[in-house]
Amino acid sequence: MSECTHDCSSCSSECADRKPESFRKEPHPMSKIKKVFAVVSGKGGVGKSMVTGQLAVLLSRRGYKAAVLDADITGPSIPKMFGINESATSSELGLHPVRSGGGIDIMSINLLLPNETDPVIWRGPVIAGVVTQFWTDVIWENVDFMFIDMPPGTGDVPLTIFQSIPLDGVIIVASPQELVSMVVEKAVKMAEMLSVPVLGLIENMSYYVCPDCGKKLYIFGEGKTEAAAKRHGLRFLGSVPIDSALADKADKGEIESFQGDWLTPTVDLIEKS
Repeated sequence: MSECTHDCSSCSSECADRKPESFRKEPHPMSKIKKVFAVVSGKGGVGKSMVTGQLAVLLSRRGYKAAVLDADITGPSIPKMFGINESATSSELGLHPVRSGGGIDIMSINLLLPNETDPVIWRGPVIAGVVTQFWTDVIWENVDFMFIDMPPGTGDVPLTIFQSIPLDGVIIVASPQELVSMVVEKAVKMAEMLSVPVLGLIENMSYYVCPDCGKKLYIFGEGKTEAAAKRHGLRFLGSVPIDSALADKADKGEIESFQGDWLTPTVDLIEKS
């Protein structure tokens, strides 16, 4: 074995001096991306994709060019949420994202499959490789804010993204249950271990507003996300209610027409980052 020179650019060996930056991947040469934020959850079913869609829409409404990289390869939902049915196209230059009706660029595995219901039955390294290609092979033109809709957990894909894409911050989404709060802390600790800045925590499905009396009903109990944020010295970015109108918009592919100001403080923070 040759002696380590501490130059990791051409070395496949593992060593104590190998730095995460050595795994960084450059975007497509024709891409121009200013800021990148990953939207993360410790487990599935907490509404991470819904939050991702809302953030992209809100930034787009403020006049910015927004984009969504759907990294949830085995459970993609972003195209349906935006009402996109056509396939992504390619040229000799690279892959081209599909643009939504509101001008948001989107790339998802569902835009490359013959049928949106076709399952992706791939092993972790293959899935991670596809996500990397969404960064290196897709031409993202003049994007002000990109949001990466991450798969849940702390497996191959989150690790690949944290190490290979220069993230400006991570937004962690949780739901109110105590169990979910515990799992969220795993995602927080993963980001901390990999030196990825955490913008803050959002609690989704926090409450339901009674249409008759206007009272907030905490169906899943009072949330624990704010307490988890305090334990780690992180911002609590706010609570998003259970809203049937919002869910209906997403199901119909009309997320770009939703109404609600729950994520305005988060968008203000992203805008100033």
